[in-house]
Amino acid sequence: MQSGTIKKVAGPLVIAERMKECNMFDVVRVGEEHLIGEIIEMHGDRASVQVYEETSGLGPGTPVVTTGMPLSVELGPGLIGSIFDGIQRPLDDIMKIAGNNLKRGVEVPSLKRDKKWDFKSAAKVGDKVTGGDIIGTVKETDVVTQNIMVPPGISGTITKISSGSYHVDETVADIKCNDGSEAKITLMQKWPVRRGRPYKKKLSPDMPLVTGQRVIDTLFPIAKGGVASVPGPFGSGKTVVQHQLAKWADADIVVYIGCGERGNEMTDVLNEFPELIDPKTGKSLMERTVLIANTSDMPVAAREASIYTGITIAEYFRDMGYSVALMADSTSRWAEALREMSGRLEEMPGEEGYPAYLGSRLAQFYERAGRVITLGNEDKEGALSVIGAVSPPGGDISEPVSQATLRIVKVFWGLDANLAYKRHFPAINWLTSYSLYIGTMEKWFNENVDSEWMNMRGRLMRLLQEEAELDEIVKMVGMDALSATDRIKLEAARSIREDFLHQNAFHEIDTYSPLEKQFFLMKLLMEFYDDSIEALEHGCDVDELLTLAVREQIGRFKYYNGDDIQSEYSKISERLNTEISEVISKEAE
Repeated sequence: MQSGTIKKVAGPLVIAERMKECNMFDVVRVGEEHLIGEIIEMHGDRASVQVYEETSGLGPGTPVVTTGMPLSVELGPGLIGSIFDGIQRPLDDIMKIAGNNLKRGVEVPSLKRDKKWDFKSAAKVGDKVTGGDIIGTVKETDVVTQNIMVPPGISGTITKISSGSYHVDETVADIKCNDGSEAKITLMQKWPVRRGRPYKKKLSPDMPLVTGQRVIDTLFPIAKGGVASVPGPFGSGKTVVQHQLAKWADADIVVYIGCGERGNEMTDVLNEFPELIDPKTGKSLMERTVLIANTSDMPVAAREASIYTGITIAEYFRDMGYSVALMADSTSRWAEALREMSGRLEEMPGEEGYPAYLGSRLAQFYERAGRVITLGNEDKEGALSVIGAVSPPGGDISEPVSQATLRIVKVFWGLDANLAYKRHFPAINWLTSYSLYIGTMEKWFNENVDSEWMNMRGRLMRLLQEEAELDEIVKMVGMDALSATDRIKLEAARSIREDFLHQNAFHEIDTYSPLEKQFFLMKLLMEFYDDSIEALEHGCDVDELLTLAVREQIGRFKYYNGDDIQSEYSKISERLNTEISEVISKEAE
């Protein structure tokens, strides 16, 4: 192992000499306490190391030893339900050793070495296998079965394999490789975090990640394997939106990264997730969740690693054929860590002091999402969807992190402080948000929900946009200046806002809305608008139309909890037609 000495210490940055034999991104151990660091820059025999722990007490002449390996994560049984820090150290195991306060230099294996797992082989001696092939399974929780796969880059013939109870670092199979070497396969594999895991082929994002949130699924849907951004000011509901997606999104595995957020916010996640009941399985949500906690009071440099640690774990589950949702809260704090390290490296600053490579680093992270055909002889389909929260200072999305993110992601859910102030949640502004996946997913919605879905969605959006234009007129000249048609238009848009877009995350029924219910509610709102316009053509009074008794039933349709949604829709639709007909008949008399 190459050993050097410290030349200079500047916060989390350490400059070390005599490191000529080292490589970029090698992990090093710094000082007597063996603090973990990573080489991020090389100049001749001088290496710049970002240290993932507090560096106080270090000084010139202190030894720096390289491990010769890049920063890697351990992938295997024991990931689900665990809480790691930014460099995949298990916080529960550290607490047993060091107590409630993190101590420097604590070395704990990422996956528990003392626990045995029941391995069931799915291959036999003599089978020819290649990277990505499943050779067996381990039941990790009641909900998740881990597929034990041949690591990428290994191909050959199995010479030994057997079912049984194993520790994660014990050999479960031997493979005679095609080049004549022998590979020993354990339940665990290691993978460098900065390198994306390979796959056979990336698929088109033409299938939605159904979330049960009406404003998202209907107006601004995200594709399975898609990327979305949730920017918003303090108090606008970013964390609740991410909690809702973690709980209800159509994903098998959830990876939640708390990157640089306040400690009490992460504490809420740690307290709530184990208590939340997963609606799909009836078990605790933690039985399909991996948590990575790197709060604002933890070392700044580790924020940068936490994002990569999380997405590498997510890719591992994607390779098994699972649909994975990754929540990163928030990428702004990650960018601030980049800015701090860039400043200490004395690099030329870009806009607002962020490094010039901010955009490319963000792109490298988000590009690892996607719906793919995985490696191996069986063509498994896996998906990794990434939802990144952005916390722009003062809610100003013209700042560099928000703008760099918008150039990369295809879904933008813009949270609005004014909507949050009015208690309209989710506070996603329908005039500024967008989804670029609409075109590719049109066929799926029309085939799997209803052929009218996209047409209805388009009409809904038009009404909301026309309402914004009419609002300007009302502010100037008052409601009385509007025509009867425009008044109906405003009332229909108000119904869309209050009955459709507003959704109570804490209501037992309204917290999740299936696509079928979303469609029929959308249809009822459009029928009210169409029938009212028709009644106006017959000379009906606009005030009578605005006070129809059926309107309360339309508004309460979202709380319907029965199985026959179509029948309930038909009942309300029939009553709407009856009441409109009565108003028209009365006018005719």
